[in-house]
Amino acid sequence: MDSILVHGGQRLQGSIPISGAKNACLTLMPAALLTDEPLTLTNAPRLSDIRTMSTLLESLGCEVASLQQGRVLVIGTQAIANHRADYEIVRKMRASILVLGPMLARDGHAVVSLPGGCAIGARPVDLHLKGLEALGAVLDLRDGYVHASAPNGLKGAVIDFPLVSVGATENVLMAATLARGTTVLRNAACEPEIVDLAACLRRMGAEISGEGTATIEVRGVDRLRGATHPVVADRIELGTYMLAPAIAGGEVELVGGRRELVGAFADKLEEAGIEIRATNSGLTVSRVNGRVRAVDVATAPFPGFPTDLQAQMMALLTLAEGVSHLEERIFENRFMHAPELMRMGARIEVHGGTATVTGVEKLKGAPVMATDLRASVSLILAGLAAEGETRVARVYHLDRGYERVEEKLSACGARIERLHGTAA
Repeated sequence: MDSILVHGGQRLQGSIPISGAKNACLTLMPAALLTDEPLTLTNAPRLSDIRTMSTLLESLGCEVASLQQGRVLVIGTQAIANHRADYEIVRKMRASILVLGPMLARDGHAVVSLPGGCAIGARPVDLHLKGLEALGAVLDLRDGYVHASAPNGLKGAVIDFPLVSVGATENVLMAATLARGTTVLRNAACEPEIVDLAACLRRMGAEISGEGTATIEVRGVDRLRGATHPVVADRIELGTYMLAPAIAGGEVELVGGRRELVGAFADKLEEAGIEIRATNSGLTVSRVNGRVRAVDVATAPFPGFPTDLQAQMMALLTLAEGVSHLEERIFENRFMHAPELMRMGARIEVHGGTATVTGVEKLKGAPVMATDLRASVSLILAGLAAEGETRVARVYHLDRGYERVEEKLSACGARIERLHGTAA
């Protein structure tokens, strides 16, 4: 099992290219099930989750071609040959549930295993299922699978989500494109990934309006066509690498980054004393002198502070001057990185959904263990600033969401390397 070794204390200087968004690409790929013509995705990230989704789609009868070293994906689904998404594939990644809506919309039936993914608390798919039921789906949950059918086809409906759910919004949005009549999604998610999906579906011939707001309207069409669509930049990767010079010191340009993707997060960084400037190529982030200031953070759906940047922000705040409070409002059980940061000398107290972080002057390298995707990179960030060596074990989590992290950081002067077949 691989691990990442970080030698701390190096200031960063240089540029980092921001990859296409993992969460956007994982949503766009199942959209290929909606048409018998090829869907081409450019600016695709090269990640293990993308390979897992490719494997799942291939198991359903899709042909997936990876071109230009994985940067371009061409997905063709002349026919859905198999309507069963098997547990052995689906258990690896929660985004697998997103094949349910498209299969149901196109062929009227699907059997999809309940998904797995990171252990960061309960993330039920009930909102997905209730939304599809509102469109006329008949669902039966048995033996760990969702057995779905639409004997009379899907029909447009007004759907009020009781909670904002990115995945449910995506699944129902895709299904609604081929439903008869008009569908209105209320309390819909507003994330850039939703906007990106709607843009792709529109290129495929869907009639959608209101994406990026809490109310999305979809007017069903008879069929969708193939299209070519560029995957939006990964806002979580962008935010993560914005934190690298903030925690290690120095200045880094994030090529392809846009502030509107991470507005609330960028505001908090500036409140902590970090300088952010727009450039012709992206964003430049710098911390020249002194410690950062303590800030309070509460996670929220977009456009609020992203839950997927909470762990990384905690790593920065362990070195802040003063006391910070981080409130996790999206997922329970998402402070599992805190004990690992404490092994490095951080002062953190967790009470329910709130972590209190008292900044220390320095962290010390230690062997630590990644517990989930974002926790893994938070430990690498902490290692950039720590004295001595930090070895992060179980980095298979990392490879699900970050492409060539050691290469990107090394190019800016970090001393970081991957150790193959080792553990902390």
